[in-house]
Amino acid sequence: MDDENERAARAKKGSPFLSTAQAAFYIGLSQRTLEKMRLKGGGPKFRKHGRYVRYHIDELDHWSKGHPQHSTAGDGKAGSGQGGTGGRS
Repeated sequence: MDDENERAARAKKGSPFLSTAQAAFYIGLSQRTLEKMRLKGGGPKFRKHGRYVRYHIDELDHWSKGHPQHSTAGDGKAGSGQGGTGGRS
């Protein structure tokens, strides 16, 4: 895990774009969960650089701030009904 953390820290200093593995570590999700969110929607915005998927640090922060948890009830339902808060920052 330290290697992933170091790579994410270096990427943040040198480039704002993270790979799926780095982005997942940065926001505290598994890589597979982030991949599923990318397919089904509801996850952070991503970009395609050629054949590579990249996540911008600012988009990860914005997405994370837009998904606060107030209860553990309903965990396990990715993308289900968190739409009421819209553009709040």
